[in-house]
Amino acid sequence: MLNIHQRYCTETFDAKGNLTSFRTVCGDHFNYAYDVMDEIGRGEPERMAMIWRNPEGEEHDLRFSDIARWSNKAANFFLSQGIRRGDRVMLIVRRHYSFWILSLALTKIGAVVVPATFMLKAHDIAYRIQAAELSAVITTTVGTIADEVDLAVEQLGIELPRFLINGSQPDLARSERTTINPELFGPALSGPEGLFASPCSRPGWTDLSDGVRLASDELGRIPNRTTDPFLIYFTSGTSGEPKMALHSHDYAAAHLCTAKYWHGVDPEGCHMTVADTGWAKCTWGKFYGQWFMEGCQLVYDYDRFHGNEILGLIEKYHLTTFCCPPTMWRMLSREDVDSYDLSSIKRFTTAGEALPPDQFEFWLEHTGHKIYEGFGQSESPVICANLLGMEPRPGSMGKPVPFADVQLVGDDGEICSPGEEGEICIRCNPRPAGIIVEYFKAPDKTAEVFADGWYHTGDTAYSDESGYLYYCGRNDDLIKSSGYRISPFEVESALLRHEAVRECAVTGVPDELRGFAVKATVVLEKGYEGTPELIKELQAWTRKQTAPYKYPRVFEFVDALPQTFSGKIRRAAIRQADEKKAIA
Repeated sequence: MLNIHQRYCTETFDAKGNLTSFRTVCGDHFNYAYDVMDEIGRGEPERMAMIWRNPEGEEHDLRFSDIARWSNKAANFFLSQGIRRGDRVMLIVRRHYSFWILSLALTKIGAVVVPATFMLKAHDIAYRIQAAELSAVITTTVGTIADEVDLAVEQLGIELPRFLINGSQPDLARSERTTINPELFGPALSGPEGLFASPCSRPGWTDLSDGVRLASDELGRIPNRTTDPFLIYFTSGTSGEPKMALHSHDYAAAHLCTAKYWHGVDPEGCHMTVADTGWAKCTWGKFYGQWFMEGCQLVYDYDRFHGNEILGLIEKYHLTTFCCPPTMWRMLSREDVDSYDLSSIKRFTTAGEALPPDQFEFWLEHTGHKIYEGFGQSESPVICANLLGMEPRPGSMGKPVPFADVQLVGDDGEICSPGEEGEICIRCNPRPAGIIVEYFKAPDKTAEVFADGWYHTGDTAYSDESGYLYYCGRNDDLIKSSGYRISPFEVESALLRHEAVRECAVTGVPDELRGFAVKATVVLEKGYEGTPELIKELQAWTRKQTAPYKYPRVFEFVDALPQTFSGKIRRAAIRQADEKKAIA
């Protein structure tokens, strides 16, 4: 192991070896692709970087030297297509291995990577093309995303370079205009010559596989500055169109703390984070920090999430660290967990939403492992977490990570005392590495979150006497009822412990007496019906699980909850629907 990460950070520890301070040290010309991936590829060419699999049987084992070589080839191909420093290029390729290679290639030439989810529709894509002033779009042949891009381009009436990568999953729906070689998919694409091996064609598009495969693997370093634009994530708010969170190159280095001290990545082990490449959680959990630690990671390019498949992968590939969002922990817990050999696991982690305490308890009981929760945003690396050496507490997202001054700030601008709810804020004089530079082309929104010397996350929490933080919700999600401030998460956690509740979302509805009443929108487990008797039972249950004034007075039973592309519950959509009903 090169311990390359030690070149890019300073750390201090207490007498027990626990982290007390962490700072990135990037210099003026840091470039993750050259300085980390290529360096490891030269120094340890045989070190395994990625085990890539899909349900169709395609398998690739990629060394650091393989990724360095293929990203050089992709960079040369992009340069031949006129893509240059500062150009913004959107990537919509699911979990295909090309995402990592192409992202690194774009980083090498100084272009800006704009990841996006596979679930976008034409109007979403059209907005992103215009808002980010995209120079090109790269998509997979899997599904109909290429059709959606074509519709968006047609709606805008523009010419836009479009590149296509064969996702090699013929069982999924494909556009009639896409041509693939049916003999080149699944197992036929495995092996050392399998990367970018199956070309495809589509009118108006350029095949990326042929271009990358035939390009030179010799590339001289193209200079950049650490402060240059590096990555843009479209991030949803509670209202309006998604904002564009712009990061500079130090964002990659900031995730070293994420991987080393929260995930606990073992350089000689294997890590897996369950996340689509269109989400910021991908760069959190399966890219920058993990490879900074020179660890191998398992990537599974599935179509639909099946808990038994994921548990089988943990067993088969002897994963040492594993991370997934709370919703997926719940889905995994519905499998026969005890029938799988999970003995290789050293550490479980989670982020994305607050983890219900019942899931913490379930996994501890069935595996002997605690789940170490963390918190952050598309605009940041991990901000709060249960780091190595900490004892996690059910329902707590841990303590502020020592990469910056993180505080809970009240409405009066003062630092909160234990037990007081406040907004999670980060002091930004100067701006810590990994925090967004700005919201691209949105100076008003940038000024709103960078106010009074703080970066305002918009998320609220309270701390206990030991400094552990407990998530409350977005500022707009908090319910003010009869003078109380009620966190949706606390009520949701109580309801989710009941056997009848599969999923739920808690919001406020106008109430003449209380100002707002607590409402629960509930998806029931099979075999249950939303009867008045069940409502009374759930209300009584909630009063026993949490403070009595927090129980839901209004219930609505639905088949599914509205969610963002990243799988988070859209409480704002529920509130908006209730407002429309009230007007009607």
